[in-house]
Order: sequence, then C-alpha cells, then structure tokens
Amino acid sequence: MPGAVDQDTFDRSRRVGWLDLDAVFRSRVLMMGAGALGNEVGKCLALSGFRRITVVDMDHVVGSNLNRCLFFTQEDVRARSKKAEAVARGIESLSSEVRARAVVGRLEDLPDSFYGGFDIVLGCLDNIAARVHANSHAYHAGKAYIDGGMDGFLGRVMVCIPPDGPCVQCGMNRSHSRVAGMRFSCTGEGVVFHEPRLAAEITTTSVISAVMVRECLKVVSGRRDMSLRNMFYYDGQRNSGEELEVPLDPRCPNHPPQTLQVPENHIMSGSVQ
Repeated sequence: MPGAVDQDTFDRSRRVGWLDLDAVFRSRVLMMGAGALGNEVGKCLALSGFRRITVVDMDHVVGSNLNRCLFFTQEDVRARSKKAEAVARGIESLSSEVRARAVVGRLEDLPDSFYGGFDIVLGCLDNIAARVHANSHAYHAGKAYIDGGMDGFLGRVMVCIPPDGPCVQCGMNRSHSRVAGMRFSCTGEGVVFHEPRLAAEITTTSVISAVMVRECLKVVSGRRDMSLRNMFYYDGQRNSGEELEVPLDPRCPNHPPQTLQVPENHIMSGSVQ
C-alpha cells in the first residue's frame, strides 16, 4: 500500500529546504503573453504549485503555434480560439487546485492599477514595446518582473526587483528604441509595421520557461538573495549559459534621478526578443 508521502502531490517539492510552498500556493501571478513561452511557463507554474494565475494576451491560435505550444490544438486553430483562454483552460486541466483567469486584450489597455492586484509579473512577450510597458508598470507597482525571450536556439531571462535592481529598460540601447513600436505577432492584428518572424523551437522555449519559473519560486519564497540580478543568456547551439551584467542605468525613467553618468553605449541586452 502506498504511504501518505506517495499521495502528496508536492512531496518532492517539500524536500527543497528553502522552497516556501505556502507562499507559492497563495501567490497571485500575472502572466503577460500566451504564446509558446506562455504555454510552457503556464505549465511550469501550475505544476510548481501556483494556484492563482491570470493570463493576458490579445491574439488567436494559428497553425504555426502547434509545434511548440502544449495547450493549443487543431480545434483551436479552426475555431480561432483566443490564446489567453486556451492557455487558461490548459493550466486548469493540470490541477483541480488551480484557478486561471484569461484576459483577452492588449496589455497596454489595462489600467495602471491592474498590476497592484498581483504578487509577481512574468513577461512572455513577443515585442520590445510590450516588454518596456510591462516592465515599467510592474516596477512602479513595486512588483518583481521576470522577463523572457527567445530567438531560435538563443534565449535570455532577466529578473527585475524594485526598488534598487536594474530593470529591462536599463538594458535597452538605441537600436531597441528604433524597433520599440514593432509588434512581433503571429496574427498581426492591429499591426502598423510587421517585422519578419523570429525563429522559434520548443527546446529553447522549455529551457527559458523553466528558468523563469525557477526564479519566480525564489522570489515568492523570499529568497531574493538567490535570484538572478543580471541577465541569464542561453545558447543552445553552443550548449552554454552565462550571466551578463546589466547595471542600473541612472537615466532610466523607472529609477530616481541619479548623478552618476554612464557611457552612451553602456550595455545592451542582445538581439534576442
């Protein structure tokens, strides 16, 4: 007969000494984006014990999503299902304890007060402008923001913890500013300028999503001392991972005015979107 330990869904998680499962269970998570990265992040959140998850996305499912999106089906393609709703359903299917809410629409249309209702924000977004928007609103709401991005076999994760940590915008350069208004979308709804699609594949998506949720677990468990303080950069072609320094930019509008000056090309976050 199996013992009580074998009946406990989170028995193995409880064996991680620093992991605060009670905090995980009660945390309110805001996930921005329900594409490839959002599918994998949503899966990892639910299986890790997060029970209150809100998913925001404006797009619908298309056929090219299916080779890297766990929760999307051919029926979703035929029905033009909204990604946020499909991912929310998929998340809830993994655990009876999970409640996932779908918000269909542009994150830019959300009220500023929206972010205050959550404990942590995850960016699974496909364009620079949306990242800057989510980053600044989360930072000003005092919420940790974890941002991920990929381009083929390359990926990166950044953890932004206010009030004293660098944020996504600190790592931007002038080339990012030039494309900040472009939207890298599968469907192109409401797009004025449509950039060629980036390469994508599931193994990089899986790695980046796992790192994002691992960092989420650290933050909500009160272990910010263990959290990434710069940028994690992953290269699946070279089978390598490294941490790139992203200093706080004194000119960044998300931080109080500073007297320190930095070079014009102080740091760039790379081309990975």
